[in-house]
Amino acid sequence: MANHPASFSVRTSGKGTYEISRQVASVVSESGIETGTVTIFVQHTSASLVIMENADPSARTDLENFFDHLVPEDTPYFIHTDEGPDDMPSHIRMVLTRTSEVIPIISGQMTLGTWQGLFLFEHRDQPHTRMITIMVQGN
Repeated sequence: MANHPASFSVRTSGKGTYEISRQVASVVSESGIETGTVTIFVQHTSASLVIMENADPSARTDLENFFDHLVPEDTPYFIHTDEGPDDMPSHIRMVLTRTSEVIPIISGQMTLGTWQGLFLFEHRDQPHTRMITIMVQGN
C-alpha cells in the first residue's frame, strides 16, 4: 500500500464555505493511486470540513445562515470570548460538523457524487489562513 501525504493552505475572507475539491483532486492525481482513500483534515478548532451541494450556492448560504441561527454570537453565557464574540460560537460550530473527511478513490479519482463538493467551512468573522493536511492511501 502506498501513502502520499500533502498539505495546502486556504485563505478565507471570513465566515463562509470555500470549495477545495479541485485542490484535493489534484493531490489525488499527483499521488498516482488508483484505488484507495483520501483523508482530508483541517488543522484548526474554528473551521471545519463539509461535503455539500456544489451546484447552487444558495444551499451553502442556507447552511451558513442556519449555523448563525443555531449558535448565535450574542449568547450571554459564553465565557470563552478572548478573541471576540465569534470565538466560542466558532468552536461549537466546528464540533457540530467535522474536521476530517474520508473519500474513496476509484480509477484514480475521488468518488464524490454529481452535486457534491468538498468545502472548508470557515466559522470566524475575520480572514484566516487555514491549513489542510491530506493523506492519500492505496494502490
